[in-house]
Amino acid sequence: MMAPAVVLLLGWMLVPLTMTVYFSFKKYLPLRGGDLGWVGFENYARFVGSSSFWPSVWTTLAIVGGVLVITIFLGVLLAVLLDQPIWGQGIVRILVIAPFFVMPTVSALVWKNMFMDPVNGLFAHLWKAFGAEPVSWLSEASMPSIILIVSWQWLPFATLILLTAIQSLDSEQLEAAEMDGAPVLKRFAFIVLPHLSRAITVVLLIQTIFLLSVFAEIYVTTQGAFGTKTLTYLIFQRVLESQNVGLGSAGGVYAIILANIVALFLMRIVGKNLDT
Repeated sequence: MMAPAVVLLLGWMLVPLTMTVYFSFKKYLPLRGGDLGWVGFENYARFVGSSSFWPSVWTTLAIVGGVLVITIFLGVLLAVLLDQPIWGQGIVRILVIAPFFVMPTVSALVWKNMFMDPVNGLFAHLWKAFGAEPVSWLSEASMPSIILIVSWQWLPFATLILLTAIQSLDSEQLEAAEMDGAPVLKRFAFIVLPHLSRAITVVLLIQTIFLLSVFAEIYVTTQGAFGTKTLTYLIFQRVLESQNVGLGSAGGVYAIILANIVALFLMRIVGKNLDT
């Protein structure tokens, strides 16, 4: 019964992958002559030899690392707070989770125009209220701005997973520790946090896989300027802006290799928690 879905999914994945590998060995310029024949590994050598390649890789990893730190730290904090009995708990949880359902393009536009605009943005008015000069966030603090925007979108996902894990914790353990005189911080460090280790691992693995392909937020805000050009944005420039499908396809293969290397590394380092 699952066969039709599996076949459709494999076709959805394998056809683009096969075409990407196929074009990566060809010199294909749609607006400048079309298919100009096979070039072997020339596209791979040109892409990795580009002055933008390694900076884009490090930028990608920096964004992934920054977002993971923020979302896991704040996700644990929000999950603990949302687990407390408060008035309107259901509404608060919906409001916290809502940003995850906003399209990346829309969230980036909201942050760019409503919050980070140096003239009419909310941050600019706050800075002026305290007598400070407004900051042009997307040019003067581009990387922190991108990390903040992406973190805002992914924080609800981390919070939801961690909140579910906290709610599965046996309250009798916390009550016994409290009766034994254990302070709040020790109860959190020795009972709650170890219980969340598997959930944190799941968040880490899933978010990393998706964050390696961050594109929309950068396209809408900085367009790769000010040191925010990621590997996926570099591929976009090679394919659409330079109209070099072969070179961009080689970059796509490199992106797939990078994603698999990072995924395998994470599975070996932190994936052991899933087996315990």
